[in-house]
This record gives sequence, structure tokens and C-alpha cells, in this order.
Amino acid sequence: MTTKNNEVSSWIRTILLAVIIAFLIRAFLFINYIVEGDSMLPTMHNGDRLVVNKLVYKIYEPERFDVIVFHANSQVDYIKRIIGLPGDHIAFKGDVLYINGEPYDEPYLDEIKANVQSGMYTNDFTLEEIIGKETIPDDTVFILGDNRQNSTDSRNLGVVQIDEIVGKVNVKYWPFSDFEFYH
Repeated sequence: MTTKNNEVSSWIRTILLAVIIAFLIRAFLFINYIVEGDSMLPTMHNGDRLVVNKLVYKIYEPERFDVIVFHANSQVDYIKRIIGLPGDHIAFKGDVLYINGEPYDEPYLDEIKANVQSGMYTNDFTLEEIIGKETIPDDTVFILGDNRQNSTDSRNLGVVQIDEIVGKVNVKYWPFSDFEFYH
């Protein structure tokens, strides 16, 4: 009977340890995220499943063009792309992104821009028109969805506080045919 009790006790400890490790990973390191909506087309599709790294911005600063998940409000998280960092000036003119006066290519938009009928994918705007300031304030980022014509982002929400960022998207794992690592 003692051997049987030891075996059961060992299984219980193993299962309990696995549950604790899973909880710690989810609480502090990574979360699963399911894309809802089409605001990140063509990069992400409705129903895509992602792994979001919650730890990265505790160690490193956000980087331009990172795809992130952030708290849009107390009930909803959004997924968008960081376009501007603190101190940057952002403008769109003639469907070209300008950061601090320099044009930037956005190759992740090539596929969706090719299908735009109107000729212009991102309407012209300046940071001043959006947030009333010349540069992005400290501790905030300017975010846009890749589907610029169907995205609630900094053009509507204003800048996002860095401490509202849940984490950086590291992996799209479902559907498996679209498996991709993000850096």
C-alpha cells in the first residue's frame, strides 16, 4: 500500500507543479491571443492565434513596427503596429509614411495596397492634427492597424501609454499554414 501511496503522491506533486509552472508562464511571460476583426489585414486575419511576449517590454523599449497587443480600455485589448516612438513626429502625405521628416517604406502593406481601388490607402494627416502636439509624448507610442481603412487606432484613440501594452506578438501559430515568427 505504501508504494501505491507514494506513486499517487508523486503524480499529484507532478500535476500540481505543472499547473503552477503554466500559471507562472501565463501570468508573467506569454499569453495566447486570438485576433478579432480585420484591422490588421493582411498581416493578421480574424481568428488567427498568436503568442504574445509579456516580458519583452519590461526589459527592452518598444521598437518601431513591432506588432503589439494593448489595453484599449478596461474590457478590450487591441492588436496594432507601433509606428511612432516617444519624440517622433509622424505624418502621412500622398500615402507615404514620414517619421521625423524621412519617408519610410511599409512593405507589410504591399499586398493590401495593391487591391485598393481609390488609389490612396492611408489618408493624409499630421501628428498635430491627431493629438495636437508636434511629437509623440514620453512614455507613449503611436499605433496604426495595417488595414488603415478599417482600423480603430491612434487616429481615433490618440497615443497609447507604454504601460498599457500587454506585450509584443512573437508567433502566429494558427492557422498552421500561416505559421510565422515576428522579431
